[in-house]
Amino acid sequence: MQAIIEIEKLNLFYGAFQALKNVSMEVPERAITAFIGPSGCGKSTLLRTLNRMNDMIQGTRIEGKIEIGGADIYSNDVHVETLRKKVGMVFQQPNPFPKSIYDNVAYGPRLHGIRKKQELDEIVESSLRSAALWDEVKDYLKRSALSLSGGQQQRMCIARALAVGPDILLMDEATSALDPISTLKIEELAQELKDKYTIVMVTHNMHQAARVSHQTVFFLNGEVVEYSDTEKLFSDPSDQRTEDYISGRFG
Repeated sequence: MQAIIEIEKLNLFYGAFQALKNVSMEVPERAITAFIGPSGCGKSTLLRTLNRMNDMIQGTRIEGKIEIGGADIYSNDVHVETLRKKVGMVFQQPNPFPKSIYDNVAYGPRLHGIRKKQELDEIVESSLRSAALWDEVKDYLKRSALSLSGGQQQRMCIARALAVGPDILLMDEATSALDPISTLKIEELAQELKDKYTIVMVTHNMHQAARVSHQTVFFLNGEVVEYSDTEKLFSDPSDQRTEDYISGRFG
C-alpha cells in the first residue's frame, strides 16, 4: 500500500520534556493504522502532530519532518486551516456544538465558503449517511445535537469531520467514552470508511486494534518499539517489550 504520511526522525518537546523520541514511520493510504501503548507513551501526542493540534500548546518544539501527500506540513508556507480540512479529527469525548444537528454538520462547509442551501443539504445528507446516522436523524435535523445519545453524538462528530472532504481521519480514543453497542457501531463504521479515507486511531483497547486495524504501532516512553501488520504484531511480535505489553505484564 502506498504511504500517505511519512514521518522522519521526529522529536517533540513540551518545554524541557521530550514526549517523542526519534520517531520514523509511514502510514499507508486508505487503511486503518492503530497506535497502542500505555498512558503517557506518546501515541496521542504523535496523532496530534498530524494536524498540528500541538501548535496550541505553549512551549511545544518539533524537530524532524512530517510529510502528508509529499508535502512538509510544518513548512512556513502551510496554512493550518487548510491542513485541518485535509486531516480531520474525532476526539475522545463527543463534542457537538450547541446547535442543531444540521448546523453542526454544515459548520465546516460554511466556514470554507459554501452558502447555497441545496449544496449544504447534499453535504449534510452525504456526511450523515457516511457516518451511518442519516436514517436515525433525517426527520430531526433541526433538533439540538445535544439531544442525541453519546454514540449518536460521536457519529455526528465523524459526519462533521467528513463534511469538509478530508483525506485522513484521526480518531483519538474515539470509543473510550461509549457503551459496547455504540463502540461496535463506530468500529463497523471505520471499516466502511477505510475504502475512502486513511484512518489513524489511538486506542487503549488492544482487542479493538486487533479487530479493526491493518497496521499497529506500539509506543513506549515516547518511542516506536514496533510497527507491523496487526496480525503479526499480536501473534508474533518481534520485540520482547511488545510481547510483555500485549500479554498484560505491564500497562
